[in-house]
Amino acid sequence: MAAALLAVFVAGCSVPAPSDPAPSASVWAPSLPVPPTDAAAVTAPTSTADPSPAAETEHAMRLSLAVNGQSLTATLVDNSSTRALLDLLGSGPLTLDMDDYGGFEKVGPLGTTLPRNDEPTTTGPGDLILYQGGAFVIYYAPNSWDFTRLGRIDDLTGDELIGLLGPGPATVTLSLPD
Repeated sequence: MAAALLAVFVAGCSVPAPSDPAPSASVWAPSLPVPPTDAAAVTAPTSTADPSPAAETEHAMRLSLAVNGQSLTATLVDNSSTRALLDLLGSGPLTLDMDDYGGFEKVGPLGTTLPRNDEPTTTGPGDLILYQGGAFVIYYAPNSWDFTRLGRIDDLTGDELIGLLGPGPATVTLSLPD
């Protein structure tokens, strides 16, 4: 019995002999249009897709933060969460009351739900995270979980961030850069 199964397996795995006809292209590959042979008929492709507002300029992927009265900037990643946040901030600045959680982050409710792009993430000081679609988080120490990364605060060390955020509650205002 085992020998019969082995013979069937080996026969099914064999490579066609050169005399075997080649399989038809429709079996092995999708049908593709034939390119024109006349060079005059070839034109450059044009894009009809509208660029997302957040991806139009580097300026659009930046965020201004006022943390306990001190102005900071952050560089954002490009995902549907950051684009939704930037759209929300297009209506005006958003002030968050943030509280310490776990000795490694400040967290505050956005008052709305943004799209999630959760993936396994290890945070570091200055990382900006969307938690469960409705909470804005500033990390000042490492943590690992499934989060949506929004971006990172620019040019600030972990110790500087801890000093700025302070113990207890912090007031953070998010806005579009000037």
